[in-house]
Amino acid sequence: MILRGDYSSDVLRTTANIQFMIPDSGEGPFKTAYLLHGLHANHSAWTNNSMLSLYGKKYDCIFIMPDAGRSFYFDLKYGRNYFTFVSEELPQITKNIFNISSRREDTAIIGYSMGGNGALKMALSKPERYGFCGAISSACIYFEKVIDAIRGDPSGVNYGDAVEAKEILKDLYNFYGANLEYRLDNDIPHLMKNFPAGSPKPIFHSTCGTEDSLIKENRKLANDMKNASFDFTYEEWEGAHEWDFFNAALEKTLEFWYKRNSE
Repeated sequence: MILRGDYSSDVLRTTANIQFMIPDSGEGPFKTAYLLHGLHANHSAWTNNSMLSLYGKKYDCIFIMPDAGRSFYFDLKYGRNYFTFVSEELPQITKNIFNISSRREDTAIIGYSMGGNGALKMALSKPERYGFCGAISSACIYFEKVIDAIRGDPSGVNYGDAVEAKEILKDLYNFYGANLEYRLDNDIPHLMKNFPAGSPKPIFHSTCGTEDSLIKENRKLANDMKNASFDFTYEEWEGAHEWDFFNAALEKTLEFWYKRNSE
């Protein structure tokens, strides 16, 4: 069953759009999986473009799909606090509505593209909350290098087409302010290197298509994560940055999570 609704968020100070997919039967407590969308999508991306409704029938899990605009799931300098909304307020909303498991091992965060980067940030920043992180074709952009390039020679930065370049620049100013003051709490390498000693480490599963424009970044991420001694599994196979790949990767990611969760 898919539930769609609006919620008046105290954190965002506006109405938040959320979708839930809940099991057809059972009383719980249910596992929960937060599914994060990409840059050009919204909270309906997973139900509109993937076979989530079919995959979900295999699992005693509630899937939670929030809308986060083009935020990269950051708390924005000029904008809404999407990181706080997804990591703090949304779990409380879900707990108040559904009978969900309180075990971190039963809580996953999964995203594709921008949402893959968001899932990594959430899992590394809030390891006490998430036992599993699935990063699909992650837009694991090293923003500090992009900002350095903008300050030096903007013409050398590859944004894609001219229209998208303008939008990316707007995003960066929203993230970091007029002076592009870089924040390490948004930096995946920094979060890896400074992961708090003694904190429980989530299990990570990452995938990327070999024809994806982000393949180099995802291979670097895999190498960095393994060197940092995380429980990190990386898979790649033929595919581009598109829903044919995202859909297949979602199925693999869910199967991997449930298999590891049962060990």
